Amino acid sequence: MLLPCTAFTLISLVLQRMSGRLSGQRSRTSLSLAGLMACLAALLVSTGVIYLYVDSLQGAAEQAGYPQTSCRPGHFKISNMKSCAAWLQCAQVRADVRPLKLIGQGAVKKVYLAEWSGQKVALCRLASQDYLEDFLHGLGMLQALQDTAVVQLVGLCAEDHSFVTEYHPHGSLLNLEGVFAQEQHQFHDTWQIRLRLALDYVSILHFLHNSPAGRRVMCDSNSLEKTLSQFLLTSDFRLVVNDLDALPKVDVGGGLLVKCGHQELTGDFVAPEQLWPFGNKPFSDDLMPGYDEKTDIWKVPDVTRFIMGGVRGGDLVHFHLFQVHNECKREEPKLRPSALDVLRVYRSVYSIMVRDALKSRDAL
Repeated sequence: MLLPCTAFTLISLVLQRMSGRLSGQRSRTSLSLAGLMACLAALLVSTGVIYLYVDSLQGAAEQAGYPQTSCRPGHFKISNMKSCAAWLQCAQVRADVRPLKLIGQGAVKKVYLAEWSGQKVALCRLASQDYLEDFLHGLGMLQALQDTAVVQLVGLCAEDHSFVTEYHPHGSLLNLEGVFAQEQHQFHDTWQIRLRLALDYVSILHFLHNSPAGRRVMCDSNSLEKTLSQFLLTSDFRLVVNDLDALPKVDVGGGLLVKCGHQELTGDFVAPEQLWPFGNKPFSDDLMPGYDEKTDIWKVPDVTRFIMGGVRGGDLVHFHLFQVHNECKREEPKLRPSALDVLRVYRSVYSIMVRDALKSRDAL
């Protein structure tokens, strides 16, 4: 992409003029004061283009699979830490992690805003002994699935039924509209950032469906609200999955299918295969057929529709995603695309739309 004048050229020339370095050297440069002013005007017009260009480069790097900085297994690095540290163990969690206030509670655990070594962290504690198995499952998944797609584990104390994770002040994806409504974040409320969040969501599904701990299904997703609550919105407007308490393993080839809970599921949000298939016959968990990870794919269009909201340019995003979303909603699970198939379409749409936006603004 060629701009009439790059930001770096302009800044360099302005600084040189201020320091007097261009004094007596007018014969060596063809850039007049009028040219400099024209360059400034071009830069102002091109600000949006530069933003899109940098964002597209970042997206291209991610699509190419470039490695991201991360700590080795059993270590973490949060906030302004300069180096990785080993996960905190029981003695450190008890002595050094200070709970400040309760910020969330579900059936399985209570979550506290806490402080450790001057850092804000999230302290999670078992809420009820009835859900100890779910709590320990979630903790085991956090340990096994540490990745850029998953919230960072900071420390754990299984014997106290508690663990510590990185704290994200924006909270869950449920808060997206409220965050964008804040004056300091309205600038970020663009189709580019919203589509990138949707891309993150599908990327996380792909990771879970191909994880180091086997193919995992997001079972805490029986409603849109419950699904959104499983993801945290980071300060730089990315997504990480946070709640892994209900993440059973599926192995279709080995005959291992899953059932999300022992109660009858209803509503349009859950996939058709998750609904009781025997009409008026009373529900029986023993008779309910199992299913696989394609239940997650069924829900993709609804989650993406929420993420895109009513942002300007969102209609064009939905237009480009129309076909793949129709495929996600196929009644027969085997006919739905994989998370990787959907991810490839999302990446392609993101790149195409950024490219077209650059071309349109370049023509100004």
